Parts: sequence; structure tokens; C-alpha cells
Amino acid sequence: MKFTVAVAQATPVVLELAASLEKACQWIAEAGRRGARLVAFPETWLPVYPFWCDAGTFGRWEHAPSKKLQARLARNSLEIPSPETDQLCRAAREARCAVVLGANERTATGSLYNTLLFISAEGELLGRHRKLVPTFGERLVWGYGDAAGLRTYDCAGVRVGGLICWEHWMPLPRQVLHAEGEQIHVAAWPVCREVYQLASRHYAFEGRCFVLVAAAYLEKRHLPADFELAADFVAAPEVLLDGGSAIIGPDAQYVVEPVRGREELLVAELELGRVAEEKLALDVGGHYSRPDLFELRVRREPLPQVR
Repeated sequence: MKFTVAVAQATPVVLELAASLEKACQWIAEAGRRGARLVAFPETWLPVYPFWCDAGTFGRWEHAPSKKLQARLARNSLEIPSPETDQLCRAAREARCAVVLGANERTATGSLYNTLLFISAEGELLGRHRKLVPTFGERLVWGYGDAAGLRTYDCAGVRVGGLICWEHWMPLPRQVLHAEGEQIHVAAWPVCREVYQLASRHYAFEGRCFVLVAAAYLEKRHLPADFELAADFVAAPEVLLDGGSAIIGPDAQYVVEPVRGREELLVAELELGRVAEEKLALDVGGHYSRPDLFELRVRREPLPQVR
């Protein structure tokens, strides 16, 4: 079975939800025009990965610019469901292309989560996965996710799943997706440097699946003129996030080599039969799993604040 996929190594309209949504819809439409049946976007692409969380003055106690920036990010984050998710669903339906998109998600209380949104080619909101553990400075920005959306989804008869950034070094979430027969995996990163490429290639080999590495491209000139922490990045290089998006086969070899230094829509036709071929030797969700020795239980229910 042949299945065409795309990866959007795009630059968001930084900290502007409406404009970033419009750009996402344009890239979804272009992916559809190029025959893609699935397109993947980077980690919290909507409306930007908070690259400032591990640098400079962000997070200093009672630091007014940091608080203003967090509030600005919250105002421009995505509620699920909402008219904005309806817009994405409509774009997917019109392009006849499923979408996996990273977004800053805002809840009713105003808390933010690092979320992967899954939308079918029919425009149905299939589900969301919230990043289980924000890494280091990210914990100032996002809350902890749960396992309610840690699953694969049926996209035109293909099992599609995804993990976010350092979740690729968490063995148990990986095993959950392997056991659900994942065929195409979205590895969402803000930028995919060499060690992240290694994690993505390892995932492809371990899971015997295709991996869509989705990373963003961002330059300092893309920041808004009134960016609250501009002084922190005066000495930073012009390119803040240089991409690294790629497509990897179930033998861990590149189908499309990493692309850096520019925006680009990566497109490739995958032969899904290769998944079964590679599982002849290794299937960690099946004949290699030894369920007689090991048991993995998952709490699927959402974790409410009040019971």
C-alpha cells in the first residue's frame, strides 16, 4: 500500500494565533495539492515554540516582561474544541489530508499544555495528546499531560501516532504506541539537532514504523517588534530554530534526509508494506514483547482537578 505524507517545516506567525492558523491552512492545502494524505507540523508550532523558556531572564520571580509574555502566549493559544479547531478541520477536509499539528493549548482555567492535535482527512477531530512531562524550563510554561490521548488513530486505514520531543526517551509511552500497531509516527520537535535525529531513527527501528520528523524554522526577524524579551536575544544567532525535518523508514534509514536552514514542505510516497517486512525480525509490540514476563498498564482517563 502506497501512502503519501508531508512534513511542514514552516515558520509560524509568532505569537499571533489567527495569522498562524491561516498559514497552517495554506500549508495543509498545499500538502493536499501535492497528493499528501497526512501532513505533520512541529511541536507547539501554533503560535510558536517558547524558545525563551531556557534562556535569559524568563521565569525570574515577579519579572514583569516574563509575565506579560506568558499572558500573551496564553491569549494566542488554542482552545479545543473551538472555532479555530473548526477552521483546521475544514482545511483538512477540503485538502482531503489528515493533519497532526503541535499547538499551545489553553484550558478554561488559563493553564497551557503542549499538545499534538490529530485531525482526519474527513475533517474530524480525532483526539489530542498532551506532552506528559515538560522538559526543564518548559515546566514554567506548560502543565503535565495525561495518557488519555496516548494512542494511535485511524487515518485512512493507517495507524498514526505521535510523541513530543523528549517523550522519545520515555520507554513506556513508546511501548504503548508500538503495541497499538503504529505504522506512521509523528516525532514533533522544536528543532531536530543530531541527538534528536538519533532518537527519531531509533524510534523507527524499534517500532518498525515510518517516522515523520517535524521541526520548525525560525529567525530573529520573525519575532514581533514588541517581543517582551527581545533584549535577551540581542547576541543570539540570526537563526533561532534551523529545522532538521526528515522522513525515516522502518529500517531507520532516511527516506528524506534532514532539511535545514529554510522553510520547506517535505513530501514522500511511503510503501507501507515495508512495516510488515521489517517486523519479521523485530516486533516489540507483538512477538518480541514477552507479555508473560512483563505487564504495562495505562491510566487512560483524564485527570480532573476536582472530583
